[in-house]
Amino acid sequence: MNPTRIWAIVLRHLAVYRSNLARLNELILWPFFELLLWGFFGTYVGRLSSLGYVVAVLLGALLLWTVFSRVQQGIAISFLMELWSRNLMNIFVTPISVAEYLVALMIFGILKVLFVATFMWALAWALYHVNLLTVGPALVPLAVALILFAWAIGTFIVGIVLRFGQGAESIAWMFAFFLQPFGAVFFPLSVYPQWLQNILWWIPLPHIFEALRSVFAGNGLPPHHLAWAFGLNVIYLLGAFTFLGYMFEQAREKGFLLKLQE
Repeated sequence: MNPTRIWAIVLRHLAVYRSNLARLNELILWPFFELLLWGFFGTYVGRLSSLGYVVAVLLGALLLWTVFSRVQQGIAISFLMELWSRNLMNIFVTPISVAEYLVALMIFGILKVLFVATFMWALAWALYHVNLLTVGPALVPLAVALILFAWAIGTFIVGIVLRFGQGAESIAWMFAFFLQPFGAVFFPLSVYPQWLQNILWWIPLPHIFEALRSVFAGNGLPPHHLAWAFGLNVIYLLGAFTFLGYMFEQAREKGFLLKLQE
């Protein structure tokens, strides 16, 4: 594992934002409008409800959801950019390994989410006087759990694109939004019918957002939800890494790497 090669890939993707300012939309405009939408909605609901922390819960959930979606897309979309620019073969004729390349995309996703999370925290404080850092240290394990799951999903999507080509690129954009209705992001797990709850229990997202609401309600961080989230993440990460490794070897043996850029 060579840090220089990893950092070179990170700088390559950071340079895209310097040369193409329109790509800053995903870092600034999307988070801004989402914060406006859910912030005003939370303010309205807060006036109808006796729960004084409604706005904080909604914006806290939005912040964590942004962490998940941006990290997942940071891996999947960055890989697609290599295909769109016909740069994939240029990368893999160098000594860089698949593991080093994947680590670089993971680091790039974290850099993106640090910028976006700071921007959203500042907006939440300026517009709604909500300090999302009042969650305290509990925010750290919840964010880490989301990042791990986002890495697993992003890695799985890269494997799918390696197998099916650019025709599967829409998955990179829609997968996070497909999971959102089933992640108990803005409402509790108890809203779902019991049979669906039994299925969703095996996805890390409901555990993470249930834990977030528990913290905002003053009940502390539920250890069982945290244990389930990290335990499931280990399983999903191992499965995603194995799947990507297999798909990459298949693509290399069958010449798919060249066809992907056609």
